[in-house]
Amino acid sequence: MAADPPVPGRRVTAPLAWWRRRSLRLRLTLTASAALGVAVALAAGLLVLVLGRALISSTDDVAYQRARDVATLADVGRLYDPINVPDGTIVQVLDARGRITHVTPGADRLVPLLPGRSRGAPSGGRGTFVDGGPYGIPGPLRVVAVQADQGRTVIAARSFKDVSDSITTTIHMLLVGTPLLLLLLAVASWMIIGRTLRPIAALRRGAEEVSGTARTRRLPVPEARDEVHDLATTLNAMLARLEAADTSQRALVSDAAHELRSPLASIRLQLEVALGHPEGQDWRETAEGVLEDTLRLSRLAEGLLTLARLDERRRPHRAEPVDLGDLVASTAERYDGAQVVVGAVEPAVVRGDAMDLGRVVVNLLDNAVRHARSRVTVELRRRDRAMVVVTDDGPGVPEADRERVFHRFTRLDDARSSDEGGAGLGLAIVRETVLAHGGSVHLEDAGPGLRAVVLLPLA
Repeated sequence: MAADPPVPGRRVTAPLAWWRRRSLRLRLTLTASAALGVAVALAAGLLVLVLGRALISSTDDVAYQRARDVATLADVGRLYDPINVPDGTIVQVLDARGRITHVTPGADRLVPLLPGRSRGAPSGGRGTFVDGGPYGIPGPLRVVAVQADQGRTVIAARSFKDVSDSITTTIHMLLVGTPLLLLLLAVASWMIIGRTLRPIAALRRGAEEVSGTARTRRLPVPEARDEVHDLATTLNAMLARLEAADTSQRALVSDAAHELRSPLASIRLQLEVALGHPEGQDWRETAEGVLEDTLRLSRLAEGLLTLARLDERRRPHRAEPVDLGDLVASTAERYDGAQVVVGAVEPAVVRGDAMDLGRVVVNLLDNAVRHARSRVTVELRRRDRAMVVVTDDGPGVPEADRERVFHRFTRLDDARSSDEGGAGLGLAIVRETVLAHGGSVHLEDAGPGLRAVVLLPLA
């Protein structure tokens, strides 16, 4: 089998590629074990180093103290041969010419433990390692020299074999115990990480069960208030939004199909009747009926395209200064004979798309004119925000339905029975456009009639 071709600009070594292919649990366990191994190894080395220095210092202190004691006895003339030292310290006393004059029992009387050049240097209590073999003593010795009166030198030595054996035993225990401790910690880390990742595995299994038909499916949320809990909550919120979007899309398709069916059925019926009885058919009347239904289809398609564009962008197509006063006045002029009255217009400039904002005013006026009995008033007020108010004296909308009428394809019963009623997209386009411009829209009771209030942020 041919190897995979290398990816240009990307070079991955084999060990790194192997590491990336391992499971998260294994990588975390190995990383934690490696970090613990380095830490334990450093701690063990530091322990051996500190222990060795402490034992050497303790041995030197004892030897130095014995040498000082003997030197004090020599200075006051109370030194006897052999020297009696109770703790097994080996002591030699040398005169000014380097001859051994006093020793402890068993010590060499002929060869000093330190050569002449080492005896004269001040040690400050710090000893020197000397091989004990030539003196018949197994193991190394720690030797300290102290100067006394009349040029005499006191040499004290202590066997370091027991201390060396203790350090060696400690090293062996660490060499055996450290790998066992690391193995135990690795097993514990594997189990703890596995339990920690268990909620993530539950999320994965839950995500595998989510399908296009299971709309109400949710991922399991762990009880612990940790990052996995936050992740599960966020994913469930995302699924809820996707479900709401799917439901909205299905409803939109269903409503659009329902709205398209009526004008298409009307066009088909008129054409079938005209073709079936051409001799008694008024073709002009048929053409006018087909044109009316075609215009209805065109308005419906335009509304659906507008909503699709707003859903896709969620922001104005252009962001430029728009004078709402001029926009409201020029839009109201189109309704000659429809009893549209322009009220107070205060100067207000917003940022956005002039065409989209003009469509907002047109849709509100169309809706108001369709339901008004005699008069429609449009006003522009300036507070902390720009406020466009459209008021009619029609039957109004019940308070329970004032939010529902902003939904797509929503028409109240009286609007459905009206010949001039729209497809129920006008107010939906108004809300989506205003939201895209950072504003809000709501309906109020005008007593009698209805008042639509649009709030937009000032530029």
